[in-house]
Amino acid sequence: MSSRFIITLSCPDRPGIVAALSHVLAENGFNITESQQYSDLESGQFFMRVACEGAAAKDRLSAELNPLAAGFDMHLAIHEADKKQRMLILLSKFDHCLIDLIYRQQSGSINMDIAAIASNHETGRHWAEGAGLAYHGLGQKQDKADNEARLNALIDEAQIDLIVLARYMQILTPQFVARHEARIINIHHSFLPSFKGAEPYSQAHKRGVKIIGATAHFVTADLDEGPIIAQGTEPVRHDMSVADLVDVGRDTERRTLARAVSLYAERRGFINGTKTVIFD
Repeated sequence: MSSRFIITLSCPDRPGIVAALSHVLAENGFNITESQQYSDLESGQFFMRVACEGAAAKDRLSAELNPLAAGFDMHLAIHEADKKQRMLILLSKFDHCLIDLIYRQQSGSINMDIAAIASNHETGRHWAEGAGLAYHGLGQKQDKADNEARLNALIDEAQIDLIVLARYMQILTPQFVARHEARIINIHHSFLPSFKGAEPYSQAHKRGVKIIGATAHFVTADLDEGPIIAQGTEPVRHDMSVADLVDVGRDTERRTLARAVSLYAERRGFINGTKTVIFD
């Protein structure tokens, strides 16, 4: 029976990487069905994503690729293409991104399973229960230590691969972020780096902008500074109120977050310092 894998790798750039990987795959009977690569001239790093299929098991393929990874000083991972990752969604008062992700999972348009939902408000409970998804109530910001301890236990128990901040308006501690490095995605209701903070639509309205946007990014200890995965924008008019901007913005937020989650699910994003490499 044929197996489908996605191989992701990054390493210092040098000649022979693609040839060496292709040789190992061919020697083990794998056919490459998709391949993308990028050499960053500034950092000297090489990034590659390869989709392949063949009869060998993952353990055997890993054993064959380990010497290659060591020889090129690679960070290399082999992912089962048909195995869905497990997502934890965190939200506060606004539920539009949650509703959209639930719909996309149910319709099969996103290759990821929602394993649990958690919130410091009750806003999303009926959506979770209506979809048959586990819902976990959290305390308020003064309960941060207890909240994060409960989240860590839930993440471990539910075997969570990705944590999605779907308008979760609590600041995570550096310790929590470090524990889950490169697997927390946030949707910020602004076209970063413009209008950071809690009320970007009000800031945008005061400046009389002609477009508004949303930014999905990896979470780091520096607030709203993580590597950007996806962004979306929409035109706005001079006669729109703050409420109008919010209405247009929420639609942009849900689409942008869904795109970022989909890119993560398909192993198409690589962190490259303060930026990302996206093979779309």
